[in-house]
Amino acid sequence: MTLLRVEDLRVTFHSGRRRVEAVRGVSFTVGKGECLAIVGESGSGKSVTARTLVGLTGPGSDIEAGRLEFAGRDLLTIGPRGWRAVRGRQIGLVLQDALVSLDPLRTVGAEIAEALGDHDDRRARVLELLAEVGVPEPEQRARQHPHELSGGLRQRALIASAIAAGPSLLIADEPTTALDVTVQAQILALLAQRKATGTALLLISHDLAVVAGLADRTAVMRDGVVVEAGPTAQVLGDPQHPYTRQLLAAVPGAHPRGTRLSGGQAPRVARAASVQRQPVLEARGLTKHFGSRVAVRDVSLTLHPGEILGLVGESGSGKSTVARVALGLLAPDGGDVLLEGRPWSALRERDRRPLRRRIGVVFQDPLSSFDPRHPVERIVAEPLGVIGHPRRDRRRRVLQLLDQVGLGAAVLDRRPIELSGGQRQRVAIARALAPGPALLVCDEPVSALDVSIQAQVLDLLTDLRAELGVAMLFISHDLGVVHHLCDRVAVMRDGVIVEHGPVGPVFAAPVHPYTRELLAAVPRLDVVTPGTAR
Repeated sequence: MTLLRVEDLRVTFHSGRRRVEAVRGVSFTVGKGECLAIVGESGSGKSVTARTLVGLTGPGSDIEAGRLEFAGRDLLTIGPRGWRAVRGRQIGLVLQDALVSLDPLRTVGAEIAEALGDHDDRRARVLELLAEVGVPEPEQRARQHPHELSGGLRQRALIASAIAAGPSLLIADEPTTALDVTVQAQILALLAQRKATGTALLLISHDLAVVAGLADRTAVMRDGVVVEAGPTAQVLGDPQHPYTRQLLAAVPGAHPRGTRLSGGQAPRVARAASVQRQPVLEARGLTKHFGSRVAVRDVSLTLHPGEILGLVGESGSGKSTVARVALGLLAPDGGDVLLEGRPWSALRERDRRPLRRRIGVVFQDPLSSFDPRHPVERIVAEPLGVIGHPRRDRRRRVLQLLDQVGLGAAVLDRRPIELSGGQRQRVAIARALAPGPALLVCDEPVSALDVSIQAQVLDLLTDLRAELGVAMLFISHDLGVVHHLCDRVAVMRDGVIVEHGPVGPVFAAPVHPYTRELLAAVPRLDVVTPGTAR
């Protein structure tokens, strides 16, 4: 039974004299108990398409369609009051960032209760919904605010709110991006359960492995147009359009070292890290407490020049605490850190400051770490001023750094908001490289990027390692990225490293049960032949 029918959908945004066609002639259907995935890069029009279905395209938008029908109702003619009746009650929406989507001033229980309207026993139903989506101790969680919950629990609470009124269609817009792999698996299992009970799903995602495990059909969007559509097994197993093949080729995983994910010429062969050379970073027996909680316990790591070490684990495992200790932002309660053979964590900050140029950091969200008022030239040049680089030579050095990360003079005067996500991350890498570090600490640097942009940044990091011999401590929840990029991997759980070794053997034959659990939870992009079972 067809629940949603979209024919020749066109969405245009107007800003002054500027006119942008975000969606151009898109058509699809979704049936009861069916999952349709829409995939594509940022700017492809997939999220605009989803928001059109709940009347949230915003001011300055024009919507045209041959047909835009839900459960036999014409969505083009219902008006604001009609949208309020449809949105939430008949069509639920789950967004990517639950911390932003949930009201920070209300408890989780109050948020869900609002969606229930005049339900007879709202409190009991709230607890039932929280239990239904797998939230432990629902009575306690219902009294908590969003910031008191982990990312996975927030996302479950958001889903509970979205399904509270029993919608027959659930739109999930990037519902698992930036979640740990085991939490991601739990959210996907929850969505699959809703699908099995007859709920229609529209999944918006750039993660093709997630799509492969959940979607019955897939539509690939680019520049506002669907370039390929069909059964998921066919689209991902035997793609016909070059863009679909490009997306599939960019998915990181167990590719041989030196494989260029984004296409083009193969990168230079990376310098092999030499165990005979002095380590860039040595962490010895690190322990860190926060009150009565032990965040890190007896952690030891070594990084040599030109080596990339992946640090993986779920939220709360201690990996970010290790990174902050390595950066000298936290003092360990036990153990110490050496940087290029010299004391680092034991120094007073005024003595550490001259050495800070030897260690750089790349964060997950560069937009939040840049001053939005400053152009790229000033952002990249800032650390040059700190290290005393001659003012007359700074522009030349900035241009050199931008060329090194695949940008150029064209972005010098642009501000962060005017750059794409991939460009911003390249600027962040250029800024981190400016003082000439021996070590880069990369904290989830590609988790929020589209798969093809992610591939470009991974290729860039591989090239920089080859050219500069810089070592990297690479923190990630994406095991495919770690498998492709890193030489060694350390798996953390509850503040302890439970497994450590070369990335190939650890991923091929994990010894610790927790490592096996993480690997088992990774969504698989199994390339299948059309007509075979998935």
